Amino acid sequence: MLIVTNFRAFPAVWQAASGLEGRTEFASARSEFFRIRSKAAGDEVIFLVNCDPRLVLELAAAFLLRPKARTKLISVDLVLREPRSLAERLSRPLKRLLFSRMVDHHIHYFRDLRGLERVFGISPARSSFVPFKVNLPVSERETTGEGSYVLCFGRSLRDFNTFFEAMDRLSLPGAIAKPDFALLGEHRARFTRTVDQLPRNISVMDDDGSAAAQIRLLSGAKLVVLPILRESLVASGISTCLNAMRLARCVIASEGPGTSDVFDTEIITVPPESPAALANAIQTAWDDDRLRREKAEAGLAYAVKAGGEKELYQRIIDCVAKHAGNQPQQR
Repeated sequence: MLIVTNFRAFPAVWQAASGLEGRTEFASARSEFFRIRSKAAGDEVIFLVNCDPRLVLELAAAFLLRPKARTKLISVDLVLREPRSLAERLSRPLKRLLFSRMVDHHIHYFRDLRGLERVFGISPARSSFVPFKVNLPVSERETTGEGSYVLCFGRSLRDFNTFFEAMDRLSLPGAIAKPDFALLGEHRARFTRTVDQLPRNISVMDDDGSAAAQIRLLSGAKLVVLPILRESLVASGISTCLNAMRLARCVIASEGPGTSDVFDTEIITVPPESPAALANAIQTAWDDDRLRREKAEAGLAYAVKAGGEKELYQRIIDCVAKHAGNQPQQR
């Protein structure tokens, strides 16, 4: 089997747990996917597209227009948002058609597909869950001890407003990374205050975007808070969550895809967009040493088991092998 994919570091030669073996070739554009397929002599070909909805749509549209060109198409981590603009709303029916009928399978890092099915027709029948990975090179010394502040970190659909309102109710020390408002807007975060309007107990910390900076910020925290907007359809914040867990930090996150549907005892979840509930959870976890440490230990165990890039790729390979077939699905 040949997997054609835009995963840059995907194993060149692989073997699934089922025993199925294959190789990989890299492609980043629609034309490259089809060019590689045309040269595949006798191999079953799978198109595997990671985190690129536009490329998935381009390939799916090509299959719709040319049914004889159909190739098994599997998406990974489609980061889709609620349509807001007129253009997004007008294009939704076509996207729904392509995602639901022309993509053979979807691999997600979360289980709750209600939002994706409602908006884009992506159903559980055509979907699989695989656990995500840790993205930071963590040393064991960085998992010991506790930090000294409540950290709200990340960008994707982050609800900083709710965090600020929660911290306004508390006297605990809080922190955020220095905001890049253009980047926050691009990722649909809600951050409507200016820096000089932040609660007095919130510190703004330097962040150059590096892994070292993220480790410094996360490991310096006593609690890591991930408030996610209610509109989230996918696993917003899953990377930060797992990184914080790998650093043995207690995580408090909004309920929704990628949190309450993935974790059990590993994190604390609260209703989204509720400053009162978030403030209560922060104060409780800050004061209750046993609760906080139990969550941190459970989170650390989960993150260690999840592993890194190598382990994630193997889970994806196993999932692809399970759902590969000689013919693309028809509906």
